Amino acid sequence: MPKLTIDNIPVEVPAGTNVLEAARQVGVWIPHFCYHPALGSVGACRLCAMKFLEGPVKGVQMSCMIPAQDGMVVSTTDGEAAKMRQMVIEWLMINHPHDCPVCDEGGECLLQDYTIAGGHGIRRYRGKKRTFNNQFLGPYIEHEMNRCIECYRCARFYQDFAGGTDFGVMGSAGRVYFGRFREGQLQSPFSGNLVDICPTGVFTDKTARFRARYWDYDMAPSICPHCSLGCNTIPAARYRELLKTMARRNDAVNGWFICDRGRFEKYPVNDPARPRAPGIDGVEASWDQALDALVQRLGEVTALHGQGSIAVVGSPRLSLEGLVMLPLLAETMGSGNFCFFTDKDESDKAKAAVEKLTLANSASMADVQTADAVVVMACDLLTEGAMMALAVRQAWRNGARVFLLKANVSALTAGVGIVVEAVDSLSAIPFADFKRPVVICGTAQADTATIEKAANAGAKISYMLSGANAFAAARLSLKHGARDLQTAVAGGKIKGIIAFEADLAADLVEKLPFVAIADYMPSDLTGKASVFLPATTTIEMDGTFINNEGRAQRFKKVMEPGLPIKGLDPALHPPHVHRLSPPGGEVRPSWQIIAALIELLSGEKIVEPLVGQWEKLRDLDAENGGLSIL
Repeated sequence: MPKLTIDNIPVEVPAGTNVLEAARQVGVWIPHFCYHPALGSVGACRLCAMKFLEGPVKGVQMSCMIPAQDGMVVSTTDGEAAKMRQMVIEWLMINHPHDCPVCDEGGECLLQDYTIAGGHGIRRYRGKKRTFNNQFLGPYIEHEMNRCIECYRCARFYQDFAGGTDFGVMGSAGRVYFGRFREGQLQSPFSGNLVDICPTGVFTDKTARFRARYWDYDMAPSICPHCSLGCNTIPAARYRELLKTMARRNDAVNGWFICDRGRFEKYPVNDPARPRAPGIDGVEASWDQALDALVQRLGEVTALHGQGSIAVVGSPRLSLEGLVMLPLLAETMGSGNFCFFTDKDESDKAKAAVEKLTLANSASMADVQTADAVVVMACDLLTEGAMMALAVRQAWRNGARVFLLKANVSALTAGVGIVVEAVDSLSAIPFADFKRPVVICGTAQADTATIEKAANAGAKISYMLSGANAFAAARLSLKHGARDLQTAVAGGKIKGIIAFEADLAADLVEKLPFVAIADYMPSDLTGKASVFLPATTTIEMDGTFINNEGRAQRFKKVMEPGLPIKGLDPALHPPHVHRLSPPGGEVRPSWQIIAALIELLSGEKIVEPLVGQWEKLRDLDAENGGLSIL
């Protein structure tokens, strides 16, 4: 490991680390635009100049392009290097528009920060500025090419990292242009990362345009709820409205990026149709009235049809805190009928997958990226977990062979631009030739036999599960022996259901005399339920998800629940009467709803749902990368 000195601070770094990263490790921040840890060095912006005083390299050099070597003595404060950086900033500002007050990047703009840090305050150039026409890039990305500083991050990410082909760099010299050959919606499922990766305001989130400054947002570390991969995010809200979602770095999971679904899907947090008040037989009621009515009807159904006639149902959408309390509620009711999936086939396949995973064979997305062979079995990665497809692309870029078995070849090759080899069976793959093979197997398309074959292939395994918390739901199903809901209802054993964030099929419940629902998703059933209890989304509560590799990750409350101010009747805002909660704020986390029911039924008060084997997750830090439960 090379040892060097940066600003009189000795540092030892792994071989291959560039000097810019070495400086960062000892707290010395060097301005830079084009360098990004996920993309590497390109030396385009010329801003990371440092003076190399001693060692194998001498003079003013670009620190991102120089690997750390023994004996180097480097200065960031040397007058020659500082003057170089100041000149680069002045050159970049020659054509930059004075539109910071109306630029959505204002407040989180690296060009703003480095311009001030470099001491540039007065423009000496008096000539005509170079200008460009902007392009329409779809409903999500706003394009403002005049703000470009030609760092090439966008093109390198879109083409090289993500495999996109409809966006890139055109022109030369002072007329370099980043966009599409013809304007139109960006086709890559990762295009939203242009917003995060651009150091200025060329690409901004159109869905949140002009809505808030960075310091106005309510933000907290969170986990994407849209698939089983558990990508780390930072949702940003203002005035009780989720405005945008940004990627949060986790090297073991999603790295620096997220997919467009995770970034732009705000449903149902802001949905005006989202049910936000308790109801009894479709009539709005208070929480006390709804809970009392629920307890009363539970007693009536039980008295008429006997214990065990009511099923308690959860789903992979439910947080771990809610899932672990379902058996407690069923026990309190004297019923052994509970389940964590509404569909038996989905449950069986998830259990088969989770049962095969161990700490030794479970593959993270980081493992996929460093694999020398990747087998994609029985799944459509771009649909079931797009970030896994991006991880496969990084493996392919690093020289890995990619095999497809009963998978969507055209979608993967077109979506992330890789070359794949189609095979008919696992036996056709020479696993012995590889040191780090990984098998990725879907559970939606595969049967249980295929799932078991994937685990026995002699490689690390990653299963694509059916929901954000499907791993936890399957693990609890294995532990508690959850029932087959469809068979029990069809056999007449079940006369009522209490569903927590579960997607119930209409034909499953249409003949049941009693259905209670706790959810945040609007549906036809919410208005028809005997009792409805509104639940919070992940944006409005603290909770835990366990991703497809068995990694428990914490998400934190971003905002207080309630109707977005923007959608309120003008007569309701500002409020003219005192309220204990904002309009539409009468929602509760599902685990608290379950705890309230248990207290009403048995008198037992539960304040902490994670007990026993789950107790170690109580103090899980949302920003520590997660903890494996395998």
